[in-house]
Amino acid sequence: MSNPAFSDKVFKRVDAVIVDSSPMTVQGTINKTGILLLLVVAGASLGWNAQSGGLLIGALLVSCILSIAIIMGPQRASYLSPVYAVFEGVLLGAISSFYAVQYPGIVSNALILTLSCLFLTLVLFRFKIVQVTDKFRSVIMISTMSICLTYVVDLVMGFFGSGIPMIHQSSALGIGFSLVVVVVAAMNLFLDFDMVEKAQARGAPKFMEWYCGFALLVTLVWLYLEILRLLSKLNKK
Repeated sequence: MSNPAFSDKVFKRVDAVIVDSSPMTVQGTINKTGILLLLVVAGASLGWNAQSGGLLIGALLVSCILSIAIIMGPQRASYLSPVYAVFEGVLLGAISSFYAVQYPGIVSNALILTLSCLFLTLVLFRFKIVQVTDKFRSVIMISTMSICLTYVVDLVMGFFGSGIPMIHQSSALGIGFSLVVVVVAAMNLFLDFDMVEKAQARGAPKFMEWYCGFALLVTLVWLYLEILRLLSKLNKK
């Protein structure tokens, strides 16, 4: 799967864990996701007002460490994912504040577009208008991996004072690239919804509600940041 939080290896680890017999449900996942989103908002309010580079770096490091810990041990999600959500919120709040200073109103627009994408993809998936076939899954997986590789190359080039222009510039090519990335990020939501349903069908343990909520949050954060980047490029025109 394109979302590392929903890889087959994760479910193999879940199957190896001895837990209570209470299975997860889609409704339970929705509830846990809602709680995590509220914690993100709480953390974002701190990050927005802090205006501290040290806090930004600290939140980034803690978020990365917690995400790896959760993916490596899904059973930890019930107590680590709320902590992750708070730190991720702090990080998003700080980044959003930076964008808001340069482009007033951009944050609210990005939030509206992100939530609209979530609602639209959920409706399309719920009514089977878009179905997650093996071909669909493969295309999104390859696209996501290609984007990740592009960002890694850009990061490495950054250490040498260079970078990939289309990622940062507001040219037609740069805007087109960001638009493609936003679409791919949104398409990942279909894969996430599909995996939540499959997890319920296979009788995954109750803690997987928290884990699935965490995985959905990862995709939503990526989508929000990419929409922010796209809107910032459009505002430079």
